[in-house]
Amino acid sequence: MQWTIDHQSRERLQDQIAGCVRRGVASGELEIGEQLPPAAELGEALSVDRNTVLAAYRQLRDEGVLEFRRGRGARVASTGPELSSITEAARNLLASPPAQGLGANDLIRIIKELT
Repeated sequence: MQWTIDHQSRERLQDQIAGCVRRGVASGELEIGEQLPPAAELGEALSVDRNTVLAAYRQLRDEGVLEFRRGRGARVASTGPELSSITEAARNLLASPPAQGLGANDLIRIIKELT
């Protein structure tokens, strides 16, 4: 899985890390039961403090996406209730444009314009 964060972004680093996990789960790159990297290891790889990674992991735990097991680290627990509905909405969105002559890149451009 690709972990990318932007140190110059206004978005908090922990939110960027949590977003990476959510995208990984939504895309199927991370499967239920899969173990995530230890916080210290991921923090070093991303050049962030391990406590920032832990904050992201706790946020995802509170959302029901991750579970913690003593001695086993953080594992994907589910797609989370909110994420699965967003994933379904995205699938529906991608299914409708071909009839309207829009492709995925068109949808991405429209979404970027709205944010």
